Amino acid sequence: MVPPADTGDRLADGRWMEAPETRAVVAALAADGGRVRFVGGCVRDAILGRPIKDIDLATPDPPETVMRRLETAGIRAIPTGIAHGTVTAVVNGKHFEITTLRHDVETFGRRARVAFTDDWTADAARRDFTVNAISADPDGALHDPFNGRDDLAAGRIRFVGDAETRIREDVLRLLRFFRFQAWYGRGAPDAAALAAARKLAHLVPGLSGERVAGEMFKLVLAPDPAAALRLMAADGVLRHALPEATNIARLAALAGIDREGGRPDALRRLAALLPRDAGMAAALAGRLRLSNADRDRLMQLAVPAAAVYPGLDTRARRRALHRLGADIFRDLAFLAWAGRAAGGDLAPADADAFRALIAMAAAWVPPVFPIKGRDALALGVPAGPRVGRLVAAVEGWWAENDFRPDRAACLAWLRALAGGE
Repeated sequence: MVPPADTGDRLADGRWMEAPETRAVVAALAADGGRVRFVGGCVRDAILGRPIKDIDLATPDPPETVMRRLETAGIRAIPTGIAHGTVTAVVNGKHFEITTLRHDVETFGRRARVAFTDDWTADAARRDFTVNAISADPDGALHDPFNGRDDLAAGRIRFVGDAETRIREDVLRLLRFFRFQAWYGRGAPDAAALAAARKLAHLVPGLSGERVAGEMFKLVLAPDPAAALRLMAADGVLRHALPEATNIARLAALAGIDREGGRPDALRRLAALLPRDAGMAAALAGRLRLSNADRDRLMQLAVPAAAVYPGLDTRARRRALHRLGADIFRDLAFLAWAGRAAGGDLAPADADAFRALIAMAAAWVPPVFPIKGRDALALGVPAGPRVGRLVAAVEGWWAENDFRPDRAACLAWLRALAGGE
């Protein structure tokens, strides 16, 4: 394919390029006649008028020259992946990834043997999608060798070149296609990309759990992730990437609730996809290599220790808040709300009731249980498991009485239990 000429257009809003930190990095790289462009996501999102997160740059200069220029300018330079031409510049705590132009000599799945080049189009041809192959000069002039701007305008996610070749170079690109479809796609997805995804879906289990988790968490945070997940299910990809995801309707409902003003949470959205099955949640957490904290939270959401729903009276809500903690209580309220909405039996009054549950969680101040294990020891209970059992029994009685018994009452109950065993 012969790429079309550069567009000659400019970014309409380049304020992010004028930030002092950005200008300092660009000035350092441009010293002694060096050339530099902004590349990747920052250009794509600037064209769409979306917030700019990470700023990546490219240059034909080798990484050693990049390091020297940054250090000469007093900018901290980190050799992040110098063998592949990547250096990170740090200015006032902001990170800028700078990569030397390169082309693939040979690919090995995720890895590739590369050679540095001064050919901007050859470097762009290594990128996954046309919308990520657009670059911009420091003055905002755009270079678009693969018609990425047209694809952005149309909501079309296309691989650069042959879709199957791009995926075989790095199978994670298969999942990235659906993630980008969720965030940037509109209308019918690219047929060539879908065909390649169907053909190569069996390769997804070979990816590391961390990489799959990273893509899936980003996907489920899209404003409407359900459409992309349904595509994945229809094309046989979901059963290889996330076979536990059997409740797309509940995720769709949760995303709608979040659009009302909630704060989207990736783990809560992942939990929305799962059935009520502790073994399945545990297996998923292990396969995705979740942290211990995320694993425990996912388990609490998949199989709750207490139900959260509008029919609870005030005392029962307080007991559930005490038992679950405000964060899990809130998450379970969101999930119950989404489940009711997905089932089609959510009345306006029900939505208000769920909002009240979430507001109660936000305002919750945990009551302080007035006794501890040392109080049991002071009564002569020998150190050991019995101390924990007695204190837990008193705490349960205290919660059942709406947290009203004071320390004296709790001690009296502890004494009665200790004497009765």
